[in-house]
Amino acid sequence: MEREECYKNSIEKCMNYFQVGSEGLTNSQVLSRLEESKKYAIKSEKKPSFFARFWAQIKELMVLVLLVSGIVSIIIGIVEHSTGEIVDGAIILGIVVMNAIFGIFQERKSEKAIENLKKMTRPETIVLRDGKCEKIKTCDLVFGDIVCLSAGSIVPADLRLVESQNLKVKESALTGESEAVEKNAEIVYNDDKQIFDRKNCVFQSSVVECGHGKGIVEKLGTETEIGKIAESLKEEKKSLTPLQKNIKDIGKILTYIILLIAGITFVLEIIANPNEILKAFLTAVAISVAAIPESLPAVITIIMSLGIGKLSKQKAIVKKMHAVETLGACDVICSDKTGTITQNKMSVEKSFVFFDKDSEFFNQMLLCMQLCNNVEIGQNGYMGSATELAIANFADKFGYKKENLEKKYKRIAEEPFSSQRKMMSTLNVCENEKVCFCKGAIDRVLNKCKFFASESGILPLDDKTKRIIFSENEKMCNDALRVVCLAYKKTNLSKIEEDEFVFLGLCGLQDPPRPEIFAAVKKCKNAGMKTIMITGDYRKTAFAIAKKVGIAKSENEVISGEELDFLSEKEFEEIVKKKTVFARVSPTHKVKIVKALKNCGHIVAMTGDGVNDAPSMKKADIGIGMGKSGTDVTKDVADIVVSDDNFATIVVAVEEGRKIYSNIQKTIKYLFSANMAEILALFFITILLPGATFLLPVQILFVNLITDSLPAIALGTEKVEEKIMYEKPRDKNSTLLSNGAGVSILVLGGLQTVLTMIAYLYGYLLFDSQTAITMAFYTLNLIQLFFMFTARTKESIFRSNPFKNKFFNLSLIVGFSMLAAMAFTKFGELLKLTTLNFECFAIVMTLSLSIIIFGEIYKFVENKYYTNKLH
Repeated sequence: MEREECYKNSIEKCMNYFQVGSEGLTNSQVLSRLEESKKYAIKSEKKPSFFARFWAQIKELMVLVLLVSGIVSIIIGIVEHSTGEIVDGAIILGIVVMNAIFGIFQERKSEKAIENLKKMTRPETIVLRDGKCEKIKTCDLVFGDIVCLSAGSIVPADLRLVESQNLKVKESALTGESEAVEKNAEIVYNDDKQIFDRKNCVFQSSVVECGHGKGIVEKLGTETEIGKIAESLKEEKKSLTPLQKNIKDIGKILTYIILLIAGITFVLEIIANPNEILKAFLTAVAISVAAIPESLPAVITIIMSLGIGKLSKQKAIVKKMHAVETLGACDVICSDKTGTITQNKMSVEKSFVFFDKDSEFFNQMLLCMQLCNNVEIGQNGYMGSATELAIANFADKFGYKKENLEKKYKRIAEEPFSSQRKMMSTLNVCENEKVCFCKGAIDRVLNKCKFFASESGILPLDDKTKRIIFSENEKMCNDALRVVCLAYKKTNLSKIEEDEFVFLGLCGLQDPPRPEIFAAVKKCKNAGMKTIMITGDYRKTAFAIAKKVGIAKSENEVISGEELDFLSEKEFEEIVKKKTVFARVSPTHKVKIVKALKNCGHIVAMTGDGVNDAPSMKKADIGIGMGKSGTDVTKDVADIVVSDDNFATIVVAVEEGRKIYSNIQKTIKYLFSANMAEILALFFITILLPGATFLLPVQILFVNLITDSLPAIALGTEKVEEKIMYEKPRDKNSTLLSNGAGVSILVLGGLQTVLTMIAYLYGYLLFDSQTAITMAFYTLNLIQLFFMFTARTKESIFRSNPFKNKFFNLSLIVGFSMLAAMAFTKFGELLKLTTLNFECFAIVMTLSLSIIIFGEIYKFVENKYYTNKLH
């Protein structure tokens, strides 16, 4: 047989072809097949060459004009035998090349960070190897591997099914059909079938809607149906994040203003010196290139990548970059209870039955726990949901091993659990008779029961007994226990009919709150964020946990899914403002809750682990998937994956998101105000003193080189502000220039302009134009380096230690070293700088240092009027 015809062959033939047994491949088989299987991996897009990257850096109009200007300057110098023109041109070209190389470095650093994140978020799958289930990276699959599928799994390769139990798969990613397709491993086709007609196969990127099964890997990577499509669609343009679009829009406005000022400056220069057209042109171009923060998008990408990298170390893996921007504005976190607020370490703490442990019914209850259970047998114990693991482990303690029971009592039918049904049933052959087992929510299972097991045998289930059972259920709920109801019946049918069950008992499962959840919930309140717990548990159980961790104070804050069904859309929106706990909810309710919160103007983060959580996660502003317990589907739609399933990690991510946004805003305030000082000082000096030279083109470019890139990165890597989680979440309609940032740029940019002009006028009026140029050059550079001290924090600089930030230290060392080289060595002559006397140097230092005082005064005013503190 050929692999292309697996669907035409029986399960036995397919297993023989791939030389795999019922216990999966052996480790030696996996190793021998790994190299061959890797050949079919979908290759990453080819990275651009150094020259392609270099061209991308210099192809901007302004940079190209500057390059041409530098070349023209060199040519004129050669023709006219002018060393000065040649040196000017060479320095211009050198600075442009240095900026381009630094841009390439920034780009590669950003790409590397994103590549590392991709490695962390590689999908995983469960395979059967050496008779044990184990979780592996999907990229480590080999031909012949047996993959275990369950509800919520994303199919990792093209598989020929070998087992299927009520297996339904959504193949919309491949076929476009939204309805799930029922699969059957036993079907064998005699003739050719199209992929959407192959009921005994499942295909990569399909999603398991319900049921479970196993399949042999027959095609991988580029061979799969989805892989063939992916290969034909390799070219994909990267879209900008909302933040990048915001920056681009601001940059456009700034560019137009700068070009207008550059044009006016050019005209004024020509009017003053008609014979210096080239010099006027170079000056206009230089101020345009220096004033336009063309490196800002790259710097911001680095800031975000570094922040995302830090979050990954703190167990929050950011899959979609826009989530980092949105996190800072998040004001509602909707969280699941199990595993996120609690430890996801369930154990059976209490049980209620009408018989003792020596009864045959106790044996039936233990059989029900193991046979009506879909945990997998892994290398280190059972693998599955927390509830099923707890029940299986409980039965295990009494010698009822799932591995042995499944071989002895074969399952012949199953009605799987779903969030709508809230129960599960199986049909097993137990010692020559068929037994149907059932477990699930008490309100669902007890309604299907007609009898109950007691010390006196099987008796009719009357209203009095039901009241006793519900009373015991309420007691367990009040103790914050999750209650599972167990039942069974003997039958002659070969299909499951969920009626006339015998009630066996209740088991109460405890999942204690995580120790760190108490501080995390308090931190959310301090930060102006509302925490909402959404759970399938009963009202009493949900409230008990919510009260314990500080989410709810009164049971009036709790509402059930049944109550939500009777509310109009408007009433629903009013209710979500008041409630903090939603109990017994369905996936539909979750979507409605998120929608209502968003309609009320909230920025909503929604956590999820099951396939039923995917719609509400997609509806939320930020979808947060659980890394441990989460299904493939939830991880796939999530913007952020929390690898430890911990609510406290989500709060850490919110804090880091606020920090990233705050640091980006600091960077923009710093760059825009500094660039504003450069262009306005030149513009006003040109108007005030026609014919006077403020700074030469190479000097302007040098200022741009020394003060733009490293300082911007330094500000972007500042530690989180102590009081950042005591501020209200930012408004969702705010921009990077909102909340006083735009005013700050104008005020501080204006101050730097005035200080630089004072330095120039002092030198011009008391000494000469060369001294004036040199004083303005050093003042402009130093003022921006000193401005970093005040720009780096919202708090007073006297309350923080700036030297903890290594990038801050590096940018200062590089900046001051380059300026020292200009001032005290022959390098200054290359930029046509003169030596300053002590008086001039003292004036420069005084003016430069004064920006710290002015910056701190303005910061005090800004904090008073613009910072939305909660306390």
